[in-house]
Amino acid sequence: MFTLLLIIIYIAFISLGLPDGLLGAAWPAMRLELGAPISYAGIISMIIAGGTIISGLMSDKLNYKLGTGMVTAISVAMTAVALFGFSVSSEFWMVCLWAVPYGLGAGAVDAALNNYVALHYAARHMSWLHCFWGVGASAGPYIMGYFLQERGSWADGYRSISVLQLILTTILIISLPLWRKVEAHGNVEDVDERVEKTAPKPLKEVLSIQGVKYILFAFFGYCALETTAGLWASSYLVEYRGTDTITAARFAALFYMGITLGRFISGFVTDRLGDRTMIRIGIGIIILGLVFIVLPIHADTLALAGLIVVGLGCAPIYPAIIHSTPDNFGRENSQAIIGVQMASAYAGSTFMPPVFGLIAGSISVGFYPVYMAIFAVLMLVMTERKINRR
Repeated sequence: MFTLLLIIIYIAFISLGLPDGLLGAAWPAMRLELGAPISYAGIISMIIAGGTIISGLMSDKLNYKLGTGMVTAISVAMTAVALFGFSVSSEFWMVCLWAVPYGLGAGAVDAALNNYVALHYAARHMSWLHCFWGVGASAGPYIMGYFLQERGSWADGYRSISVLQLILTTILIISLPLWRKVEAHGNVEDVDERVEKTAPKPLKEVLSIQGVKYILFAFFGYCALETTAGLWASSYLVEYRGTDTITAARFAALFYMGITLGRFISGFVTDRLGDRTMIRIGIGIIILGLVFIVLPIHADTLALAGLIVVGLGCAPIYPAIIHSTPDNFGRENSQAIIGVQMASAYAGSTFMPPVFGLIAGSISVGFYPVYMAIFAVLMLVMTERKINRR
């Protein structure tokens, strides 16, 4: 029972990642057909992010009324419909319209699935599931690239991912009784610890729980660092260090491969070391990678290696923070808190990379490692304050 549902959840995490890289891969072709400037991709991204923040904050209420299985099925269905809507859009405003259900679906399923795994499965699965998200996030642009190359159609790329999401929706609907059985049983380690449904908590009450604000700042800092690192890596290497564009692009991609590989490796040790230790190790590795990047050595080898090291450091932090939420704040509070964590995460990843863009444009892109170091220190201070408070 647990194993079968776990397989479905693994597939769902791949599905979560599939759409994430599509817009970036398709936009150069999309914007020509839509007659939109290159900068308009940021508008679509902001709409999607806004939807994820809203649905993340609503996840506690949705989960209480519908249950995790139903929320997941509805959310994936919304994403599938939105992706199909992208594929039939002929005007920019149509894409913006479909971006609304896309964002709402993505935020709700992210919060619901993460909380479900935190409650019912061991820490290693949280690491491996987020590793599988990376597999999906890598496969999405590849699928889009195939349709652009073979058929010259970004619409077919979106349509193919939509069909995959609809197939998953069908599987999720069929599996709904299985979700209820696992919830009734308790924990995957056969611990008899059922989670009774509690009334949804207002945001003010969630924020008043001791330590929640610290972990929200930590999550904000993590996602700000991760997104900034990936978005501006090539620009820093080319504009500041004089690296050639091809090498810069390859090592920027290796940053994400470092995250995916790191999460795979983390799954083998996280149950033994514990979530707190994994967070500390991750932050320490990030700081080491930033030192590699910032050292004033003319050769690029150390800076390029530093990007991969930062990716490896990022790997355990997100899954460990999520998985530790029921232990830190109570199983009865975890869904509400994880929903707010998702909102905080999306706020960090949405607003902080553009802020660095302003710094890079007005001062220097050379502040790239310093900017990330600020968020690494923020994570360290906030997580340690949370641990010490406990």
